[in-house]
Amino acid sequence: MKHLVQSCLIFGLMLVAAASVQTNHGEHAWDYGEVHGPAHWGDLKPEFAVCKSGSRQSPIDISSSEKADLPPIQFDYKPSPLRIIDNGHTVMVTYAPGSSISIGDNRYALRQFHFHRPSEEKIEGKSYDMVVHLVHQNEAGKLAVIAVLIEKGQDNPLVRNLWAHMPKVKDQEESLANVDINASSLLPADHSYYTFEGSLTTPPCTEGVTWLVLKHPATMSAKEIEQFSRVYPHNARPIQPSNGRSVLESR
Repeated sequence: MKHLVQSCLIFGLMLVAAASVQTNHGEHAWDYGEVHGPAHWGDLKPEFAVCKSGSRQSPIDISSSEKADLPPIQFDYKPSPLRIIDNGHTVMVTYAPGSSISIGDNRYALRQFHFHRPSEEKIEGKSYDMVVHLVHQNEAGKLAVIAVLIEKGQDNPLVRNLWAHMPKVKDQEESLANVDINASSLLPADHSYYTFEGSLTTPPCTEGVTWLVLKHPATMSAKEIEQFSRVYPHNARPIQPSNGRSVLESR
């Protein structure tokens, strides 16, 4: 029984680590540069090996898809006090418990969201100015990530609020109980999507992640994109081989 309890505890800690996806990596063993960048992630640490050996890695270029009667994504995002960090790889917001998405009978709790520039995902070869990844986890520990592509256009009041409170010191989270945000403000009006099985786009590149890429982009102003670019001009993993994976597209 003692060993069973220990095993359950270790498994639970692994799930928490997976849900964080882009949390504080302390020593910053990886980055987006030449020496410790994406081309070398799989060689940097044994636990990063799947970044090199995996067959279902993300991101991908969605160049072909099959239309299907997919269930709609039901969003149930509620306001959350702002917890924001520049973790050395991106700007990440940790979300308060109570918000979720449902896809058919599957419910996933929103854990955090973070940003990449340019977009990691491509649609028929087209890249976008940025992307926001909203990371969710179900009770079994399985991850589902919603990717919202970002193009230059109207400003986004939520993003403007986030950038106004962007931490000036890396790896130091700012917790602002008096500032409420709502992740629903990041979503476009149309929630139709592509879906496929993939991985985390950062080390350890764990596979078994359900990706839901919204077909229609949201917008940020040129100023908002430029503000992020000052901190992270390029923090996107290159496109990975699809290896024959099927991509389904909601009608």
